Amino acid sequence: MSSLLEVSSLTRRFGGLVAVNDVSFALGEGDLVGLIGPNGAGKSTLFGLIAGALRPSAGRFRFAGNDVTGWSADRAAAAGVGRTYQVVRPFRSMTTLENVIVGAYLREPSRPRARARALEVLARVGLADQADRPAVTLTLASRKRLEIARALATGPRLLLLDEMMSGLTPVETRDAIQLVRSLNADGLTVLLVEHVMEVVMPLSRRVLVLDHGVKIADGPPNAVSRDRAVLAAYLGEQANGAAGASPGAGRGERAPE
Repeated sequence: MSSLLEVSSLTRRFGGLVAVNDVSFALGEGDLVGLIGPNGAGKSTLFGLIAGALRPSAGRFRFAGNDVTGWSADRAAAAGVGRTYQVVRPFRSMTTLENVIVGAYLREPSRPRARARALEVLARVGLADQADRPAVTLTLASRKRLEIARALATGPRLLLLDEMMSGLTPVETRDAIQLVRSLNADGLTVLLVEHVMEVVMPLSRRVLVLDHGVKIADGPPNAVSRDRAVLAAYLGEQANGAAGASPGAGRGERAPE
């Protein structure tokens, strides 16, 4: 499998705080990888670096074989990086369709073609019947699908999903998992931050774990869930003798951010 994204010794400092510290990993074409870690682990910062919202303090990364270190958000989008956000904020004055048309304009400069592309994407995520509704009136589950649709409309090769299943009911979560799997089956590479361990572990083919900005684990979900460093990051001293436990154990289904 060829690498789509290669991250090498990536570091981001905010004054004296090192949010991402010497992180290296690669994503292959068609990967579906989970990114987890406790509060303040650096997950959102890493997303921001990849998507061009932040510039690295050190290190480099390549996308599709090209060195793109420090690229801007518009260059990242044009190259094929799509991103969703944890807090879903559609354009309130627009319909569902109009929200997606905005993203479609990146590849389709004409209004008719952008509209046709947006309609295709809405059908793909199961929102075709809500195209003409004001986006602000959608349910949380539908707004999260709209967030995915807006990213898909830009024609990404890599999709960064930030907590797209938080706040959903079990049925809505199941449907969202099916959507992510189907998008990945179509060849889309997915890197997702998700705190519901019962989602991350079965959904991801591989799991990356950050703690205080440092990558402490990278491997198959079953191995990562038993890794002592991961248990210590999530459970602290409880990790001593916590054999067989998994991140988030004793705290319900959700692990900390």
